[in-house]
Amino acid sequence: MEKILKIFKEKTTTLDRYILKQVIEVFIMGVIIFTSIIFASDTFITLIKQIAMYGIPFKVAFIIIILNLPSVFVMTIPMGVLLATVMTLNKLSLLSEITVMRSCGIGLNRIAKPIFLFAIVMSLASFFINETIVPIVTKQSKDLALWSFGQKNIPNGKRNFIFKEVTEGDQLKRLFYVGYCEDKKLYDITVLDITRDDTVQVLQAQDGATSPLGWEFNKGAIYTLKDDGNILNTTFFENSVAQFGMDLSKEMQKDTVKELNFTKLFKYIVKNSDKLGANKNFYWISLWDKIALPITTIVLVLVGVPLAITPPRVRYNRGFLFSILIIFAYYLLRALSISFGEGGAIPPLIAAWTANFVLTVFGAWMYYKKVFTIN
Repeated sequence: MEKILKIFKEKTTTLDRYILKQVIEVFIMGVIIFTSIIFASDTFITLIKQIAMYGIPFKVAFIIIILNLPSVFVMTIPMGVLLATVMTLNKLSLLSEITVMRSCGIGLNRIAKPIFLFAIVMSLASFFINETIVPIVTKQSKDLALWSFGQKNIPNGKRNFIFKEVTEGDQLKRLFYVGYCEDKKLYDITVLDITRDDTVQVLQAQDGATSPLGWEFNKGAIYTLKDDGNILNTTFFENSVAQFGMDLSKEMQKDTVKELNFTKLFKYIVKNSDKLGANKNFYWISLWDKIALPITTIVLVLVGVPLAITPPRVRYNRGFLFSILIIFAYYLLRALSISFGEGGAIPPLIAAWTANFVLTVFGAWMYYKKVFTIN
């Protein structure tokens, strides 16, 4: 660490270290703020739903949330860098420090140099996190969630109890009767399935349990009855697995994109191209987005630098407001382009890069104009 610090001091000037110190301080604060906002508005609500709807223990749900932190950081790093850029330069401008630097022959290009270098480092860090850490923790998070779903609603020691599965309109779909539960295992099970219009299915099993694959039944029979009570057919089984309630098979495929890095996702798309169907565009957009999102860090700085320079007549810090407006504009444009891409209106590559391209053009024009005006 001492060697790295020594090299850093040798390669940077006092001006670079002065600017970077302020940028890093605001960057850390920004990442904490934006991460907290995302957690409070989205992730925390998901946590409550998992606890309330699926019976996941709070400790397990909390661990799942922690495992999702790296993917949140990938989103908040560009926001934090933008906030740090705008707040720092806006502060230097208000304190007339940029005016002093200009009088000493230091232009905006030289002032912004350490900020762009910091943005490049953070862009690489974001790409590294998304390629190495996010796939691992996403897989662990999903496995833990599936295990929790498989253990849900097991009233150990209870006798003669009933489960009900209803539709969104509160109409009964299935009725479960269990004789008793012991050591997470169900005994004397009867399931009444009325999801079909013309027939009723009755499943009876000696014992069973829940698992990530679904409900497992052992040593039983399935009776298919007509509306008038006549038996159409009877099927006996030693072991049977059925999906009741939440469709865990869909849940297992839900985070495929996050579980794979760029190379593996590309191979997955090529290999399963015929099977993806209508979701093909979504997968291609997600692939290109793995590169576009980290690059966003640099793009936002290109826009933020010229907007942060405050005219002499302005005596208040506009940095935070500018940051919020830029972030809102970027993610609105990003959401629109991705929606058009998933709908097939524009190619996936263009959909993933449209927001970056538009802001790059706008930022380059603003940057050139500001540099020309200042120098």
